[in-house]
Amino acid sequence: MTGTVSHRVGVISDTHGLLRPEARDALRGCERIIHAGDVGDPDILRVLENVAPVDAVRGNVDLERWARRLPTTLVVEVGGVSIYVVHDLYDLDLDPKAAGFGVVISGHSHRPLAERKDGVLYLNPGSAGPRRFTLPATLAILRVNGEKTSAEIVEIEP
Repeated sequence: MTGTVSHRVGVISDTHGLLRPEARDALRGCERIIHAGDVGDPDILRVLENVAPVDAVRGNVDLERWARRLPTTLVVEVGGVSIYVVHDLYDLDLDPKAAGFGVVISGHSHRPLAERKDGVLYLNPGSAGPRRFTLPATLAILRVNGEKTSAEIVEIEP
């Protein structure tokens, strides 16, 4: 009898040109990284690629030429679970449950959130870049075990 393979995915967003060493360290050991937009600098994606393969979407501040290669939405498969990635949740133009998605990842608000609605895990890792207002610098670790998904918000402030 074979067991279910557990997958660990790093989820980061709103770096706005700043990749803290604490964020990079928190993502070590992940098999892949999903960046939910507002990258701010292509070097961030290159540094993250040295940690694990990266999937990224374009955010509203990613306007420069390098960012045009990033899609505005993305579908990622992890361990048989379909994940829909979009920078701003208000741009979600489909019913995730009806479309077969188990997870929706977004950024933009800078507010970390992991909640389940109608069987779908909605995950916003918060902002890993410069602090905004009184919000903490955060990212998330998404775990996929078979069809089960869970997320942990990780504070990364030094």
